[in-house]
Amino acid sequence: MVTVSGPWTSGEMEQFLSAETVPLRLGCRTPADRPWMLSLWYRFVDGVFECATGADAAVVDYLDYDGDVSFEVSTNEPPYRGVRGNGTATMTTDEDKTVLTDLLHRYLGGTDSPLAERLLAPDRREIQITITPDRLHTWDYSNRM
Repeated sequence: MVTVSGPWTSGEMEQFLSAETVPLRLGCRTPADRPWMLSLWYRFVDGVFECATGADAAVVDYLDYDGDVSFEVSTNEPPYRGVRGNGTATMTTDEDKTVLTDLLHRYLGGTDSPLAERLLAPDRREIQITITPDRLHTWDYSNRM
């Protein structure tokens, strides 16, 4: 069961995660057992984060090595606020690119761009990364700023 702490209610946290279109910053470990961080587009659905990446991305090997992750979704401009936590990442093949297509709409407003065309190319294999949180912590410095 996920533990939630911080100043926001679960509803406020879910509203923030649905409204913000900043990338999720993901911390994981490499097969050399070194820390690594990267940014991924996400959607928050039914209590989990869903991300997409190419099947040949290094993070696929990293998460295959160790699925324990940390993450943060936070604003880049004041007032700083966000959600951070840890959990477990699992991966599945996204043959129909449904998560990627949804993320393209969320972050780019649609699939009519050179980037979207490249990512949706028929020969590109796609992986869905699902992050199931164990712990979530909200923070909000709005009153300080």
